[in-house]
Amino acid sequence: MEKLLVRALRGERTERPPVWMMRQAGRHLPEYREIREEYSFLEAIKTPAVAEEITLQPWERYRPDGVVMFSDILTVLEPLGFDYRVESGVGPVVENPVDGPGDVPETYAPVAEDIDYVGALLDRLVESVGDEAAVLGFAGGPFTLASYIVAGGSSRHAEIRQFRARHPEAFDALLSVVTDVVADYLEYQVAHGADAVQLFDTYAAELSPADYREFLLPLHRRICASVDVPVLLFVRNMAGRLDALADADPDGVALDWTVDLAAARDELGATPVQGNLDPQYLFGDPDFVRERTAEVIEAAGPRGHVLNLGHGLHRDTPIEGVSAFVETAKEWVWD
Repeated sequence: MEKLLVRALRGERTERPPVWMMRQAGRHLPEYREIREEYSFLEAIKTPAVAEEITLQPWERYRPDGVVMFSDILTVLEPLGFDYRVESGVGPVVENPVDGPGDVPETYAPVAEDIDYVGALLDRLVESVGDEAAVLGFAGGPFTLASYIVAGGSSRHAEIRQFRARHPEAFDALLSVVTDVVADYLEYQVAHGADAVQLFDTYAAELSPADYREFLLPLHRRICASVDVPVLLFVRNMAGRLDALADADPDGVALDWTVDLAAARDELGATPVQGNLDPQYLFGDPDFVRERTAEVIEAAGPRGHVLNLGHGLHRDTPIEGVSAFVETAKEWVWD
């Protein structure tokens, strides 16, 4: 039998909702902070043994149904020829951003050679976890990655929209080459044992509805069609536009906390969903967390639902809140 999380993403009725959390490996755990005293962020993700230890920390503590590899969405920029670093208090910085059409790469280096440490990490996770949990991979989506590439780091996404207005052909070319490398990257993850993957095009809602359908929907569809395991598509702030995400034909749509889950079920039909507890709710006492989590589970129903947060864990999230969230799912029994 397939793993519980994969079965849910196949649209099956499950005996309870599978559960994992975006950003579950990392900053909220004291054992993670201890490791980071020895390794920088990039050193940690590029050292498979260290990345494996960090990935497994939340699994050993909470036993979620998904183990998501410890990595970063900007990793895939390396085959494209972009250098990046992560600065404390600043975030990611792309050192050689795209300033004009001449900076857009025409091709990229083989993923398996440039970022082979990701495959090595997944190999380790598959061996460590076995059949006890789904191994999850992920990648940034083309618009989100292009936003970083053009802005040179975190931005309000105005830069990439301005770039599109000034250089429409170069904008298309940039998104196209990023789409190609992301598709290859996800296929590479599957080849190394990922049971499912999530495409984080978090900032895509910055596009107007018409622009999303014209420029990005075909690229999302291309990526989803290229991968042989279930693909979750996550775009933040898409309430009222979920039909566009469904048209990309992912195996599941990951929802942020601004979406009414019951209404999303009606809008998306049989498409599986993931989410969508407000991550700030985990700061409440355990009874509050359990009550709110139960509401999400009830709204989603027993078929085709993966329980998750509506966004990633905050660095100060109490461990007691996370435990209550996961335990609510693991103790749930559908009639």
